Amino acid sequence: MAGRIITVAQQKGGSGKTTLAVNLAVSLHGRGHSVALIDTDPQGSLGRWFIERMQTRGEDEAMDFSTSSAWGASYESEKLKKRFDFVIIDTPPKIDSDLRPALRVADLVLVPVATSHVDLWATEGVLDLARREKAPVLVVMNRVRPNTRLSAEVAQKAADLGADVAETQVANRVLYAETLGQGTAALERANSGPARNEIAALTDEVLAAMA
Repeated sequence: MAGRIITVAQQKGGSGKTTLAVNLAVSLHGRGHSVALIDTDPQGSLGRWFIERMQTRGEDEAMDFSTSSAWGASYESEKLKKRFDFVIIDTPPKIDSDLRPALRVADLVLVPVATSHVDLWATEGVLDLARREKAPVLVVMNRVRPNTRLSAEVAQKAADLGADVAETQVANRVLYAETLGQGTAALERANSGPARNEIAALTDEVLAAMA
């Protein structure tokens, strides 16, 4: 059976796209799935993470990485899904026609939204483009400060835009930033209880959304 394609997209920079892509990839890999990562962002953060991982952990046939232009994302992902259970595409923080190939092939588009109204406003463009491409979307509240009125308000307004919003919220944890720079993921740390739990719950939701 061909693999599934997950595109992580958000117009605003700093929303945590790469962090979400990395932690979801490692979580799926930990459940026995093979995962390929594609970086279409010229900044190359995902590639830096993968290089760090290769240097510390060595090669892994069940996890691969490639880069692509935004326009080449559809070709590259369709090719990789023949060999891997999941293909995760990390996209640059912009919304224009270049993003469409990565949305068009997606079985699910994950849209991370940090808890600010500015991030929420930026989300509207992604949702509109995804609807045009008939791509299913799951909005993920990311870098959340738990139990704050702002977090609840932004989550509600995201739902008001007509998007499905994940029940799982990813908290603003230093652990995510630390592990990203080390080529690992939060759930691979021994002391990652809360982070491990939220990434596991989000993985469950992602899988259910594609069932």
